[in-house]
Amino acid sequence: MSGILVAVIGIVVFALGYRYYSKFVAEKIFRLDPNYVTPAHQYKDGVDFVPTNKFVLWGHHFTSVAGAAPILGPAIAVYWGWLPAFLWVILGTVFAAGVHDFGTLVLSVRNKGQSVGTLAHRLIGQRAKILFLFIILILVLMVNAVFAWVISNLFISYPASVLPVFIQIPLAIWIGYAVYKRNIKMLLPSVIALAVMYLVAVLSSKIEWMQIDLVQWMGGEGNTGIFGLGAVSSAFFIWIIILLVYVYIASTLPVWQLLQPRDFINSHQLVVGLGILYVGLIFTNPEMTAPVTNANADTPWIPLLFITIACGAISGFHGLVSSGTSSKQLDKETDARFVGYAGAVGEGILALVSIIAVATFFASTADFSAVYNSFASANASGLGVFVEGAAVLAGGLGIPIDIAVTIVSIIVVSFAATTLDTSVRLMRYIIGELGKEYKLPVLTKTHVATSIAVLSSAALVLLPQGPKGFGSGGYQLWPLFGTANQLLAAISLMLIAVWLKRLGRNYAVVIIPMIFVMVMTLYAMFQQVLFEWSWTGTEPNTLLFVLGSIIFVFAIWIIITAFSVLRGDTDQNLDN
Repeated sequence: MSGILVAVIGIVVFALGYRYYSKFVAEKIFRLDPNYVTPAHQYKDGVDFVPTNKFVLWGHHFTSVAGAAPILGPAIAVYWGWLPAFLWVILGTVFAAGVHDFGTLVLSVRNKGQSVGTLAHRLIGQRAKILFLFIILILVLMVNAVFAWVISNLFISYPASVLPVFIQIPLAIWIGYAVYKRNIKMLLPSVIALAVMYLVAVLSSKIEWMQIDLVQWMGGEGNTGIFGLGAVSSAFFIWIIILLVYVYIASTLPVWQLLQPRDFINSHQLVVGLGILYVGLIFTNPEMTAPVTNANADTPWIPLLFITIACGAISGFHGLVSSGTSSKQLDKETDARFVGYAGAVGEGILALVSIIAVATFFASTADFSAVYNSFASANASGLGVFVEGAAVLAGGLGIPIDIAVTIVSIIVVSFAATTLDTSVRLMRYIIGELGKEYKLPVLTKTHVATSIAVLSSAALVLLPQGPKGFGSGGYQLWPLFGTANQLLAAISLMLIAVWLKRLGRNYAVVIIPMIFVMVMTLYAMFQQVLFEWSWTGTEPNTLLFVLGSIIFVFAIWIIITAFSVLRGDTDQNLDN
C-alpha cells in the first residue's frame, strides 16, 4: 500500500475530527464561555499565570506534550503491523486524546488553574487525591529519568545535533525579552531563530570541529574516561549532569523568559519538520513494506498496543501539562479547543509520520522482519529506525542524508528536552501541593521543590545499574511508564466525567474512552508488569514489581471511589 494514501486517510480523519467532533464537544458538552475570566487573568503573576496568545500557547503546549514519545511509541508498535498502530493513532486521537487534553484544560481553567491531582480531592475525595498525586509523582519522575537518558544517548549517537540544540537557548531568551519587554511580535524572531538553528545544523553536519562528540574528546571508546567508567559512560554522565542543571534553571525561570519562546520555536520546527517529511513522502512515494499485521509476533498486540502508543493516541501526561501549565496561560476559555484538541491532533500527525517512516524504511517485508524479529528488538531499534527512515523521506527533497539525519535528531532532542523541563516544573508543582497538604511549608518553596525533583531524577537515572549498563537505572521502571501514563489518562477522564455529571451534562463522550483505556491498561499492567516483566530474565525486577503493585492497587481504589461518586453524587458545588 502507498505511504501517501495512508497519510491522506489519517490527515482527513484528523481534520474532520477537529472540525466537527471538537466543535460539538466545545459547544454542547463543555459549553465554553468567551467572557469567562480565566486563571491567567485572575491570578496574573508574570511567572506561572501569564495570559498568552493562543498560537503561542499552542506552541508551548504542543511541544511540551510531544517529546520523543509520539515518535518512539508508534515506531515500536509497528512491530505488530502498521494497520493496528495506524487505527489506534487516528481513532485514539479523535475520540480519546482530543477529549482528554481538551477536557483537562477546561476542567482546570474552571477551577482556578488547579492540577488534576488537586482536583481529585474536590471531585472524588481527599484520599483519592493523595493516591492520585502519588501516581502522578511516579510518572513524572520516570519521564524525567527516561527522557534525560534518551537525550544523552542521542547526543552521543548524533554529535552534530548538540550545537544546534544548545544554540536555541540564548535565541529563546532573546525572543522572550524582545516580545515581553519590547512588545515585538513573536513570529518573526522565532522564524529567524529557527533559520539560525538549521544553518548551524547544516554547518555542524559538514564541519567536524563543530560536532560536540564527548566520546572522541575523551580518546574514543577504548579510553577509561572519568572515574574509570569508560569514554561512552563518561560522556553519558556528563550529558546527564548538564541536562539536569539546565532543567533546574529552565523550570524555575518565568515561563515567558525561556519556555514559551523556545516552545514557539519548536512549534515552527515541528511544522517545518512535518512539512519536510510529508512533502518528501510525496516525492519518494514509498510503499508500506512493513506487514499489515504481524502474524509471527511473540507478544499479542492486545493489550500491549494501547500502552506502547500513548502519546500520539492518548496520554495521561498531556493532562498534567493541560492542567499544570497551559491552564495558567489560557487567555480566553474559547481558546481551549484550539490549544487542547488541536494539540492532540498535532501529536497524532507526528505519530502518523513516525509509523509511515518506519513502515516504508525497509526494502522488503523480510528486511523489516529481520530487524523487528521480536518485541524486545522493536524496543531497541525503534527510535534509530525512525531517524534513518525520516531522513530518507527528507531526502526526497534533495536534502543530503547526513544533514537530514542531523535535522531529524534535532527535532527529536528538542521535543524531548521541552517535555523534560516541563515535567520537572510539574514535579515542582506536585511537591508543593503535597507540602501544603501535609503542612510542610519548606516543600512549597520553589528551589527546595525543584532541587528534590532534579536530585531524585538524577538518582533514578544514574545510581542503579540498569539492564543497559551504567546510567540506565530509569529503564528498570520503563515498563511502568506506559501503564502508569495510561492509568493517569483514564483517571483524568473519570474526573472530567464526574465534573460533567455534577453539572448535569452528558458525559458519554468521556466515559466511553475512559472505560476502554482503563480496561486495556489494567489488563496490560496485571499481565505484563506484575508478572512477565517483573519475573522473567536473569533475575526478578523486585523494584518494578513493588511499585507496579502499589500503583495497581491505588488505581483500583481510585476507580471504585470514583464510580461510587458517579452513581450517587449530587454535590453541585463546582464552577459551571
